[in-house]
Amino acid sequence: MAEIKVPELAESITEGTIAQWLKQPGETVEKGEFIVELETDKVNVEVISEEAGVVQEHLAQEGDTVEVGQVIAIVGEGSGEAAAPKAEEAPQKSEEPAKTEAPATQEPVAEDPAAEEQSSSDRTIASPAARKLAREKGIDLAAISPVDPMGRVRVQDVEAHGSKQAASAPAAKAEAPKAQKAAAPSSDEENGRIVREKMSRRRQTIAKRLLEVRQSTAMLTTFNEIDMTNVMALRSRKKDQFLKNNDVKLGFMSFFTKAVTAALKKYPYVNAELDGTDVLLKQFYDVGIAVSTEEGLVVPIVRDTDKKNFAEIEASIGELATKARDKKLSIADMTGGSFTITNGGVFGSLMSTPILNGTQVGILGMHTIQKRPVAIGDEVQIRPMMYVALSYDHRVIDGSDSVGFLKMVKDMIENPEDLLLES
Repeated sequence: MAEIKVPELAESITEGTIAQWLKQPGETVEKGEFIVELETDKVNVEVISEEAGVVQEHLAQEGDTVEVGQVIAIVGEGSGEAAAPKAEEAPQKSEEPAKTEAPATQEPVAEDPAAEEQSSSDRTIASPAARKLAREKGIDLAAISPVDPMGRVRVQDVEAHGSKQAASAPAAKAEAPKAQKAAAPSSDEENGRIVREKMSRRRQTIAKRLLEVRQSTAMLTTFNEIDMTNVMALRSRKKDQFLKNNDVKLGFMSFFTKAVTAALKKYPYVNAELDGTDVLLKQFYDVGIAVSTEEGLVVPIVRDTDKKNFAEIEASIGELATKARDKKLSIADMTGGSFTITNGGVFGSLMSTPILNGTQVGILGMHTIQKRPVAIGDEVQIRPMMYVALSYDHRVIDGSDSVGFLKMVKDMIENPEDLLLES
């Protein structure tokens, strides 16, 4: 008999939420095989079984908050074949887990291992966040028509389906989320004009930390604009050969990452951290790249950007972005950064004020490229322009350093050949 416990997650993380059970009671599990997926404040973590055997029971259900060291499942001796007679001898026991687990798909519990395995393979493919939201709203995942061509149900699909139900079915009140039952519903909620949703653990953490940053720093933002003509022309000339040589596409993020790294070297206080009355000047360049996921922004770190070339930076960004969207980022992927770049331009943002990331004192915001008339000498020309913003902690960084830093990034992007001297 072995206990499955919540492992040590990270120094600052003491609890998590069960996002999805990967093994159900009665199913066999091999030593080292994943048994449950936990959602923490930063990343999703898959927990393995230290012993081979049969899952005897779950001691916590999907959506429950569990603490580090807590026993959440029992794995016993036997095999999948041995689990079937027990289910036949005591059919009532086989029904009890079905009531406590309340699977989001509302599928019947299999009566034997073969049927259970077939049932598992036929389940709707959905992200853990989508399963959790569907469970809270009382929505059958099988009834949802996903936008994803691969058939994977995402949070947006659940929300869209829930909105349709609220608008078209008076019986939607019977399927109201648990959060609605806990709070006294307003008349608008009862009439289906408002849908109450509980924030995910990660969204709650993001909200809390953003508020803490605004309240605990002297944040200020300075703006500039960059003429993207030369860097776009260079990228256009070199992108095919770059892809052929490196098996990775040449994007704008590598140019901005190298320009930021060069500017951090010249303006070291932008690469610093405030610790009480001490300023920690970091002698390394680990740049966080904000990545949008269905549960909010995460910021994985590209390490040693001063030592990486363009291809290595592009490869690192691509790998981290894929891991972020697949919920495969580790705690190590997201800790220890010295500066952050966020690109709201991919969503069409023309200008914004980025908020500092954690204990860092600087963050660069990129925005959409838009053709605008600009003065070139004594002429007015149409040029592809990008607004950029540097938010910084004024307690550490003076105005001259912030303006100088952003001006250097601008100059290097407008003269991309100069970046070769920094590579």
